[in-house]
This record gives sequence, C-alpha cells and structure tokens, in this order.
Amino acid sequence: MKDITDPGLDAAREEAWNAPLKNLNVAVRERFVNDTMWPYFERLRAESPVHWCDTGDFVPHWSITRYKDIIAVDSDHQTFSSAEGITLQTPDSLDFIRNRRPSKNSFIAMDPPEHDVQRKSVSPAVAPTNLARLEPLLRERAQVLLDSLPIGEEFDWVDRVSKEYTSMTLATLFDFPFEDRRMLPYWSDIFTNVPGHGPVTSWDQKLEESKNCFARFTELWNERVNKEPGGDLISMLAHGETTRHMTMEEYHGNVGLLIVGGNDTTRNTLSGSVYALNKHPEQYDKLRADPSLITPMVSETIRWQTPLAHMARVATKDVEMHGKTIRKGDWVVMWYASGNRDETQIENPNEYIIDRARPRNHLSFGFGIHRCVGNRLAELQLTILWEEILKRFPRIELLREPERTYSVFVKGYETLPVMIPARY
Repeated sequence: MKDITDPGLDAAREEAWNAPLKNLNVAVRERFVNDTMWPYFERLRAESPVHWCDTGDFVPHWSITRYKDIIAVDSDHQTFSSAEGITLQTPDSLDFIRNRRPSKNSFIAMDPPEHDVQRKSVSPAVAPTNLARLEPLLRERAQVLLDSLPIGEEFDWVDRVSKEYTSMTLATLFDFPFEDRRMLPYWSDIFTNVPGHGPVTSWDQKLEESKNCFARFTELWNERVNKEPGGDLISMLAHGETTRHMTMEEYHGNVGLLIVGGNDTTRNTLSGSVYALNKHPEQYDKLRADPSLITPMVSETIRWQTPLAHMARVATKDVEMHGKTIRKGDWVVMWYASGNRDETQIENPNEYIIDRARPRNHLSFGFGIHRCVGNRLAELQLTILWEEILKRFPRIELLREPERTYSVFVKGYETLPVMIPARY
C-alpha cells in the first residue's frame, strides 16, 4: 500500500463537535465523498439520536442514528411508511418522482398487503435451493474473471471486477442478454446518481435513460409472458398469480428495485473488502493465514462498508422518540451507516475485525418486512470471489485513495486503483 492520503477526519471531528447542535446536518454528499461523516454521526448518537434537520440540500427530516432506534423504526411499517419513497429526497428529486418518473413504486416502496404479494413472487429466485443451483456458475465466472486480471499493472477494481461480477450475476437472474450485461450497472447508476454526478447531466437525460431501460424490460416481459414459466425474475413476475396482472408502471418499479438491489450492495462491498483489507493489513494477513475466516470477513465488510448508508420512511402518525415528537408526514431517515458504528452495540465499531464473535450483527440488510430479499445471494457472491482470490493472489495492493460515490444513499466507490503484484 502506498500514497494513501489521510481523509481529514481530525478536521471533521473538530468541526462536528464544535458546531451548534441544532445546525448539525450529516446529509452532506461531500462528507460521504471524503469519508468524513463519521464524527457527525458520533455526536448525533451521543447528544441527539433523534435529530431534526431543516438545512442543506434535502427535505427537512429526522435523523435516526442509534442501532436500536433504527431497528424500532425499520420494524414498524404501520407507523413509518415506505409508500412515499425509501431514500432521502431533494426538492428536485421529489418533483421527478411525483411528476416525471416513468414507473410506480416497487415493492420496497410499498406497505402491506401489496408489498408482501410482490415480494413473495420474486423470493424464489434467491431462495437457498436456487442459490445452490447458481453456485457452480457463479464460481466458474469468478474463476474466469480473476484469471483475466493483469499482474504487475495498475487497473480499476471497480470496473474490472466489482461491476463485471455483479453484472454477470444480475444478467443470470433476469436471463438478460449476457452480451449486454454492463447495461445493468449503468442503469443502476442512472437510477441512484444525482444529475451532474455519474452517467447523466440533467433530469431530462435521467428520464430518457430510465425510459430506455424500461422499454428493454418491457420487451423481455412480452417475450416471457408468452413462453412457459422460467426460473428468472422476469418470468416469475410475468407468470406469478398475483403479479401477472400488474401494470407496466408497477413492473418497471420492481425492475428498478431489483437492478439497484442486485448491484449496489454486492458491487460496493466487493470494492470495500479490498479497501478495508488494505487499510487494515493485519486483518489481511489473518485472512491469508486462515481462509476459513472468509465467511465472517464477508459479514464484517458488509457492516464496515454499509453499502447503502440509509433508508427513509414517512411517519403515518405522531410518535414520540427520545423526548422528540415526530409528526405525521415527517420524513424519517434511518442512518444504517451510523447504527453499524454504534459504540453501545458493537465493540470497537470503527475497527475492521474479520473474526468478530457476532459478525452478522449489523444493519446493512435492514429489518422487518423490508429486509433485503437478496442478502444471501450477496453473501454468496462475496464468499465465492474471495475463496477464488485467495487461491490466486498473495495480495491485492491499493495504490491510491478511491473516488467515492457522490451520494448520501449509495455508499460506494467509483474507482479503486489497485495492482496485483504476483500470483501463486
């Protein structure tokens, strides 16, 4: 590891702990780009775990930053609804969602009973029996991908490995044309990125590219609905007793969810694992010495990285939390990234420790009815890839600090410059 720069946490800590508490706003994209949001979370957990914020780029909202409080909100869908959306919005993005977006809500942005019906239709694709059938294919693709990587040359891990491996898996789950698989992470970036940061430069372009995605998936629906039912996600929706009569707008909403959900968690944790092991070389040594630690390492990376920093809800009624009154209609933001660093629940939470006693004790997959439907698939992909990495490469070396995603939702990496010095 060389030329790794300090992210400026000391300066951020001084600012976070000296700013007037009422003005403290953690939803600042630049802090996530610089990885300096942590002291703001620390102060909110300590002094204002239910914190009102009406400044900055986003709509006024309550920040929930403690582990147990996040579970309480995430588990109470009757009080905290997903129907208005699941991410913190700006006035511009709210206008896009309500007036221009070419799809209706996906099942993650629904409440029961509609949520339960649609989630049930796609669950078989990521059930244990199907994952067992997928595993040999996922392993073969990981082997071919890793064998193609250059030795002794700089390359971008995000592009060559993280995006590629997740796009392979997503294409298989959708039975999407394999030669066009890189359109899937591209569309995921279209859905999640702010215009001007990422693939699009305007809301008009975001709309147009979204329509292109949904037009392609409409074609696939029309193909599958006229064939015998298959095991892919599109066939499951097209032939499901409770989903085959859904509108195209509802179908498009679910497509968007499945693209983003199948991309961001795995993609950014794959990149995060390489980054974390380089920042904690003693843990990398531990992993190489004992490959049986891959399983807990995967869970620890998902916690430490927290690939989706938050989820949002809207209160359906007035409710009291920590002496504060959350009013009906208020936006409530569950900061998973903060809950995963809660000192009262996780020992040494800022440290990356691959052999923790309870490595799956994290919030990254959510809780309650909206717990990530593909969590086992994400863990499987990460496990397979690292099993194959350890067979091939003594070390993957981080060359410089990564470029992080300009977002308070997707906590990820745009680039991760690395070099593999040698192979076994």
